[in-house]
Amino acid sequence: MSDVTRGGRVVVLVLPEVNLLDLGGPVQVFDAAAHLGAPYRVEYVAQAPEVESAQGLRFAGLGPLAEVGPQDLVLVPGHRLREPGPGRPLVPAEAVDWLRAAHRAGARLASVCSGAAALGEAGLLDGRRCTTHWSLIEAMRERYPAARVQDAVLYVHDGPVSTSAGISTGLDLALSLVERDHGPALAAAVARQLVVYLRRSGTEPQVSAFLQHRAHLHPAVHRVQDHLAQHLGVPHTLAELAAVANLSPRGLSRAFTATVGITPLEYRQRLRLELAARLLAETGLTVEAVSARCGFRDVRHFRRLFTARYGMPPSASRESGPSGALPDVR
Repeated sequence: MSDVTRGGRVVVLVLPEVNLLDLGGPVQVFDAAAHLGAPYRVEYVAQAPEVESAQGLRFAGLGPLAEVGPQDLVLVPGHRLREPGPGRPLVPAEAVDWLRAAHRAGARLASVCSGAAALGEAGLLDGRRCTTHWSLIEAMRERYPAARVQDAVLYVHDGPVSTSAGISTGLDLALSLVERDHGPALAAAVARQLVVYLRRSGTEPQVSAFLQHRAHLHPAVHRVQDHLAQHLGVPHTLAELAAVANLSPRGLSRAFTATVGITPLEYRQRLRLELAARLLAETGLTVEAVSARCGFRDVRHFRRLFTARYGMPPSASRESGPSGALPDVR
């Protein structure tokens, strides 16, 4: 989990001709996270109380472009882009001004698909790595030459500004934001609830250890997996895990190994090592602090396990790439 647990208002900017999937997918991720205990609260704002989507569905009762602050996330779903002309800007000027004000106020901003154009018009992509729908990559590079537009990635985080590629990658971006705010266990739980894969961007591993070995129907094993994911810093004996499953220790070992393919303690170790890799990539915690946070009582043992798993020591993994990407765990 990140050092600072975040999550408050998710303020959705509903632009004219918004694309339904760009809006609905990410919003459902935050809504599911809220139902699982995260303090997200979704609100919808627009220039007018009614907006028609690109697919013809009309939204009503939208709030005004209200003030936002450092605890807020501004989400910009993609909208149908039309060639700008006299009296027809690419993005409404009021929305562009509001986004600039939100950035100055310290809010985080995230766009889905063509929503990146709104951030570009506001100058918020200048000097930043960003992405958008594959069909808009070259146009973005031409219109926003100061932006560092990336292709062949699902999403990009650069400081307080995040962008995602086309349409369904809004789900990936939202899951990534939940993971940054509240840790991989909650993101994995949301992904499971929505029946989607927890994919990561660029060189990062495409399937999280928190989602692997969950495609089964054994309720007792699921209870143990959930318990382990939520209590990684706590030592567990096989007898304690068996009590969670309402099985004998021998019965749990048999059921877990038959269902998952590895023992409960081996499974816990994989979760701990993935969490350690993420903490090293995204926080300034020392190797010793990461080791303790992830439940390893002996830092030397942690270093050996990490090196065996990822092919590099923990200190080297922190420096392995410009984006702090996790080493490949596949």
